[in-house]
Amino acid sequence: MFVLSLSGCQFAASGQNAQGVRLYEQGQYSAALQQFQQAIASDPKNPDSYYNLAATTHRLGKERNDRSLLDQSESLYNQCLDLDPSHVDCHRGLAVLLVETDRPDRAFALMRNWATSQPQLADARIELARLYQEFGEGETAQKFLEDAIHQDGNNARAWLALGQIREAAGDYQQALQDYQRSYDLNSMQPQVAERIASMNRQIVSGAGGVTASGTRLAQQSAADVSKGRY
Repeated sequence: MFVLSLSGCQFAASGQNAQGVRLYEQGQYSAALQQFQQAIASDPKNPDSYYNLAATTHRLGKERNDRSLLDQSESLYNQCLDLDPSHVDCHRGLAVLLVETDRPDRAFALMRNWATSQPQLADARIELARLYQEFGEGETAQKFLEDAIHQDGNNARAWLALGQIREAAGDYQQALQDYQRSYDLNSMQPQVAERIASMNRQIVSGAGGVTASGTRLAQQSAADVSKGRY
């Protein structure tokens, strides 16, 4: 997910990051790179600038199948994490890059180390769960999400992720409750509201969950579930 956080940035870097994000969203990646490079020059201690530059370089590296750009992106992700060891999007971006470059073991090590070094941070467990889920290990992912909720019961992302895991496993009633809990904690999630409405319609019509004949709705693949971007 490509996002921009403006907190703590100097004014100039904030404007350059904002302009870079606009250019990125328009598909003008080279121009976006220039803005993010300028943002780093304006404020070398802002981890978001390094993340934005890393994410854009990552995108270009994939499009061009350019390993040198991917190596640059990896270095920038690491610089971001040196400045902010809790940076969620940077951990995620680096993990994706490691998987895409055939180093899933490094991706898992990255996320496990994060969860171990910052046990108080629910986001670390949520992102580790995402990785396990994408590799088809739903039960392990669910365990880490339950740990995250135990750590922070008011984390809307954790409840959303747990709902997606349970829906993929066919536990529709519990998934609906998890989605509702996530939405109660953060109502600015239109995709969750849509999922709640859809599941309610399915349950009312008798199409949701396990029926008397044992038939289930088609389960989502790990790739489909990950599109929820919890």
